[in-house]
Amino acid sequence: MSEPSARRPLKVRDVKIVNTFARYLSGKNITPNQISVTSVFFAALSAGCFLLFARYEHWWLLILAGLFIQCRLLCNLFDGMVAVEGGKSTKSGELFNDIPDRVADPLILVSAGYAIHVVGYGGELGWCAGLLAVMTAYIRTLNASIGAPVDFKGPMAKQHRMAVLTFACVFAAIEVVIRHTDYSLLIAIVLISVGCVITCIRRTISAYRFLET
Repeated sequence: MSEPSARRPLKVRDVKIVNTFARYLSGKNITPNQISVTSVFFAALSAGCFLLFARYEHWWLLILAGLFIQCRLLCNLFDGMVAVEGGKSTKSGELFNDIPDRVADPLILVSAGYAIHVVGYGGELGWCAGLLAVMTAYIRTLNASIGAPVDFKGPMAKQHRMAVLTFACVFAAIEVVIRHTDYSLLIAIVLISVGCVITCIRRTISAYRFLET
């Protein structure tokens, strides 16, 4: 994330409190790479909550899973802001910007699949969503490596996937309390999988058109 043009466009970067906290982090002895690695820690906590829910079905585990997903996204936000706006970017920044995300996405999505109780193939759906999520990022980085513009379009880019799953955690927690079901998780994982397929196709077509013209 060394070049602003290669950054994911996020309006939240313009929010005053976000900028204030980013400046605070920039003033501390904290590197963007450390923040990036911390995102994997929060992803693992979210995955742990999903796996515990798969066994014990406590609704509050879903709330915690959604909360840790958002903590992971905050790390993804602040690592870039500290690197670019804070002037603390490093030559290895691209590695730490991308590799933790490739670990975090499958951790969260696969475990969310195993948390589904209403069907017997939730684990398979989770693996499908996790692999497709990695595929969307692979196509994005491939496009950039062959000279096409960096493409963050959705409908299931990273922030979209995590938003869908976070809302699903809240709705599923309500479901568990009222009806003892978790259809919200099932629907979310299916939507993410289908959306990732569409995202892969759109990014591939964009790169093809750019290169051919």
